[in-house]
Amino acid sequence: MTTTGENQSLLDRIAALKETLVDQLGPQLIQNPQLADALTQRIEDMLAQAIAANAAAPIPADGGLADLIGIGKDAAKGIDETRLPQGVEDYDEQVASDRILSVADLYYLYQMETVGVFRAIRKLQELFDAGAVRLSTGEGAYGLYRFDRRSILRYAERNRMQTYRRVFGYTTTPPMPSAKPNAQFHGMFTQFINSVAAFWRDKRISDVIRERAYDPSFGSIATVRRAGLDLRNNLKWNSYGHVNVFRIETLQLLDEAFRILGAEDVRKLFGAENAWDVVEEVMLRYFNKHVNASQRHRMATSGRSVIRWLAQKYILNSSRAEFEALLREIADVSEEWLTSAEVLGIAFRGHTQRVVPINAGRNGNVAPLRAGQG
Repeated sequence: MTTTGENQSLLDRIAALKETLVDQLGPQLIQNPQLADALTQRIEDMLAQAIAANAAAPIPADGGLADLIGIGKDAAKGIDETRLPQGVEDYDEQVASDRILSVADLYYLYQMETVGVFRAIRKLQELFDAGAVRLSTGEGAYGLYRFDRRSILRYAERNRMQTYRRVFGYTTTPPMPSAKPNAQFHGMFTQFINSVAAFWRDKRISDVIRERAYDPSFGSIATVRRAGLDLRNNLKWNSYGHVNVFRIETLQLLDEAFRILGAEDVRKLFGAENAWDVVEEVMLRYFNKHVNASQRHRMATSGRSVIRWLAQKYILNSSRAEFEALLREIADVSEEWLTSAEVLGIAFRGHTQRVVPINAGRNGNVAPLRAGQG
């Protein structure tokens, strides 16, 4: 049991230790800022161990109330002798990696759905059944037949749209009964990717301006960690249910669809070199829609990589050097996702778009961007 006085003494001793170390190691800390991180982390670990040990101590049956109000032979003589709990258990930031990995694949599938892969297949089936295209006995024709026969065993289009709506908030299809659309996902996802991209841009700038730059103002890991934890927690509560089996089945469906679209007899119909060309040609010819396949594909692969990174425990690392080394894995893919999303107009760099007017106001403030400006 920790008393109020013991808790105050512990915190005071920790503060005195920090002041002594900074006073004695000042020159070394300036030359080697990593040493300050290591010392701070070590002291924080010691404090966490002391708090954990105190929390494990036996608790009085009345929770310490008798001591506080002065009842019984062991009543506290002063406020410093009363029991002081350290708070409740920390919020559990741990997330089952298999669920987040499932969401990563689901995001990839959504982007493929947006490109129009399955719509292209359905249109080819329609044309094939009507005899409106020159398909008969080839690999693609047989694949279309088998694809149609298995449709009763798979999640239908409405089921897929409802799942995307529940997990990501995407599509306009009303979610299934008892489900709510995840309206917060896109904002949190964009914020995290923006934070990662901004961190590495600041890091590169600092490396150019100053040799061996290590100024904490250049790239805040706290911003990146908080954005990542918020996104992980959001996905944690929206990845239950059938998401795992759904993504397995739909990935199999996507693989089968691309084998049909890439079959020689299907490609010959449209003079295409690969399955992607077939998708773009079908969507343009029969739906009059340009699908931005290149941008959507990069968003699919880079977005999946980012969410897969969040599935691991990397985001929980509080050491700057280790966190930065782990974050490097998604530095480039975050920039790729952001660039593609900007082209499509669904995300922007930064959080506020502002312009500086030619004639600034009397107060010199920056004018906000209004509709019709720029």
